[in-house]
This record gives sequence, C-alpha cells and structure tokens, in this order.
Amino acid sequence: MTLRVYNTLGRKKEIFEPIEAGKVRMYVCGPTVYDSCHIGHARSVVVFDVIVRYLEAAGYAVTYVRNFTDVDDKIIKRASEMGIGTAQLAEKFIAEFYRDMDALNIRRATVEPRATEHIDAIVQVIERLFEKDLAYVVDGDVYFSVTDFADYGKLSGRKLEDMEAGARVDVDDRKRNPFDFALWKSAKPGEPSWKSPWGRGRPGWHIECSAMSGVFLGESFDIHGGGKDLIFPHHENEIAQSEGAFGKPFAKYWIHNGFVNINQEKMSKSLGNFLMIRDVLESYHPESVRLFLLSNHYRSPIDFSDRAMDESTTALDKIYALMERFEEISAAENSGALWNSFREAMDDDFNTARGIGIVFDAVRNLNRLLDENLVPASEPELRSAKADLLKIGDILGILQEAPKQYFEKKKSRGLEKSAVDPETIEKLIAERLAARKSKNWARADEIRDFLAGHNIVLEDRPEGTVWKIKE
Repeated sequence: MTLRVYNTLGRKKEIFEPIEAGKVRMYVCGPTVYDSCHIGHARSVVVFDVIVRYLEAAGYAVTYVRNFTDVDDKIIKRASEMGIGTAQLAEKFIAEFYRDMDALNIRRATVEPRATEHIDAIVQVIERLFEKDLAYVVDGDVYFSVTDFADYGKLSGRKLEDMEAGARVDVDDRKRNPFDFALWKSAKPGEPSWKSPWGRGRPGWHIECSAMSGVFLGESFDIHGGGKDLIFPHHENEIAQSEGAFGKPFAKYWIHNGFVNINQEKMSKSLGNFLMIRDVLESYHPESVRLFLLSNHYRSPIDFSDRAMDESTTALDKIYALMERFEEISAAENSGALWNSFREAMDDDFNTARGIGIVFDAVRNLNRLLDENLVPASEPELRSAKADLLKIGDILGILQEAPKQYFEKKKSRGLEKSAVDPETIEKLIAERLAARKSKNWARADEIRDFLAGHNIVLEDRPEGTVWKIKE
C-alpha cells in the first residue's frame, strides 16, 4: 500500500515520499494563547494527532513540532483588558490548552516551542531577508516586500496583481505594497519588547513560525499543517519568508483541515455560537468528541449538533459493547484483514471517515458471529479482529478504557441517556430479527416498544437495523 496525501500546494493528491527515507518532519501551527480553545481548535489538533499516530504505525520516525504563539496583538489586547502581563496571560491559556487536550487524549508533540523563546532565531531570519533585499524598515517597523518574491501567492492561488486591484484604500501608506506584512514591530509603551538591529520591538506573527520550524526541522521539511483559514495570509507569508531567506523549498506537503460549523452555521463570535472544548466535554465523553471530529474527511467541513454528537456516542457505545463481548477472547499477535482495510482507507489521504465506516461494518459482522454462536469455528477471526480493533483504536485515540470502566464512567457522569446498555440493545435487535424471520410479529413489536420506552429508536435499513438514542 502507498500513502497518498492531498497537497494544498499542488492542489492534488500526491504519493507521500519524505525527504529522508523512514523519517517525517512535521510542523503544525498551534494556538495563539489569548483565550480558551473552541471545538474548531480541537478538530485541527485531533486531525494532526491522528496523522502522527498513523505515520508512526506505518513505521516512520516522526518529529512533530507544534508551537505556541505567546506574543501577538490579540494577546497584548486581552492582557490589558484583564489587567495582567502578557506572560501571565499566556501561561494561563497554555495550561488551559493542555487541560483540554489531555482530556481529548492528545499526545504531546515532540517539541512545543514558544515564540518568545526564539527571538534570536527570528532576528536572524529577518537579517537574512535584508541580505536578499526582501525586507525594508520604516520608523523601526520591518516589512517583507511581497513584490520582490516572485512566487508570492503560489499556495493560495492568489495573484498579487488581482489582490492589489481589490485592496482597501485605508492601508498603511508607509508600506510599498498594501500586502507587505510586518516582520518586526517597533516597541510601544506598555508592550513587551526585545532588542534588535532595528530598535526594540517584537516579532510579527508569520515570522515566528518560519524561525521556529527552521530551528527544529531545518530549512526544508516534509509536512506543514494547520486549518484552512491559515492558507492565506499566514502560510503564504511563511513560504515567502522562508524560501526568500534560505533559497530552497520550505515544506514539501501542505495539509489543511476544514472548519467546524455549529448547527449548519459558521462558528462566529458575532453569532454567539462558539463552543468551548471544556463545555462540550461536560455533555459528551472525550472519545465521542474525537470520533465525531474524525467522522468526516479532514479536508471537508463538519457540522456540530446535538444529533451528530448523539450519533457518535451511540457508535462509540457499539464499539465498546463489542469489546466487552470480546473480553474473554485473547487478541492475536499479528494484524489481520480489518487492519489492512483500515490502512487502505488511511493511505488515501488519511480518510478517517471511510476507516470508521469499515470499523462499523466489522462490528456488525462480528456481533452476528457471536449472536449465531459461530465463535468456536471462527475464533482465529475473532482474535485477529480484536487485535485490529485495538490497533485502530490507538490510531483514532479511542478504546483507551476497559469497556466496563467506560460504561460505568458514563453513568457516573450522567452521560448515559438510556437505561438500557448497548450490549442488551444489540441482543434485543438480534432477537427481534429472529422473531421477524419466524413471523412472530407480536414479539418483534414487543421488543421495538420496549426499546422505544427507553428512548431507543430503531431504523430498519437494507443493510440491517440500526439504533440511536431519541433526542
């Protein structure tokens, strides 16, 4: 099997071939730490967490860098509003970030640098840009000259001349071009600042990532990731700075995840529909949240709603219920057919949506084997399937609890919306199917009515009966 990745830079899927065989160097833009993280942040972090897990499972040695932007206009503004220092504000929200991500079973990156720890490296990159005549200084502020970088716009597909024609008139007239961007901002009263050849000041947002990625991954590396909202201007400007300074390709593959909408509306502060991770976790198990965020292809948008989350919860319950039935079965040592099918899906641009669908198909089939008492004849298949489910669970970041612990924890936290456990539901569905086959319609209706009385809705589909918790 060959991994293919959609590269934003080439706008197509490409065979993944790292710069150095067997090793992957990846940089993903982390949070600007001025506020709590919302469900949109969670999607990006979960997506790249799964990508790293899968690359490692595929045999690559991965160096994963995810930064913290801890000096920025938004941080300065928020710290002033709260009456505290910028460093204190950053510490508060970095701690909050870790608390949320630990709850979501996010693994730490290999390196998690902070911009303020790498001011010297940032200054050095800017000095290289002056040497290449790509930077200029005005009143202590340093700007990158976009017209002097021939490939500006190649990531986003935007042409500079078209952007210039539509540029707003209320721009900084000190700049040579409206789209020139700040590399260094001169010090202002009350703001944090550092020494530089151009006077005291602080770095611009874009240059921070160029410098930190260079420190830990080198001037060229394999994967650069982040949300689609970062393609322009942030990632476009990173390319211009880094390739302008070092004269070589910056990142080989660019991976961008889609947005999270809330009840089919764009998440927006003006609409008041920002969902903070901590609030979502009050109502849903963390693994249900992960499963939801991975249920669409990472490049597609995904719509958060109570119904979608209930469906993910039901799906997770089904997987755990099967694992509970598997407790007396020992896992095989080698991977089997289920893992190979899952890997085929993941090799197609990390298609977790298809991979999860493959898992659900397997859960249905395995429950049938158990319901029809085919265990003795099919024990090798079950042992192999258990091993594969555990391996897939490790990639997706689910099945990290013992089944009994999972169900008990849900009940203790009040997250269980039905008094009937998933295993019993599956057994009753199987009994109802047998009753219908024998034309015992009274028993079939009795089972449906019993489940309906416990908020369980059955849907008979061509591929079989599915159940969900009634809203």
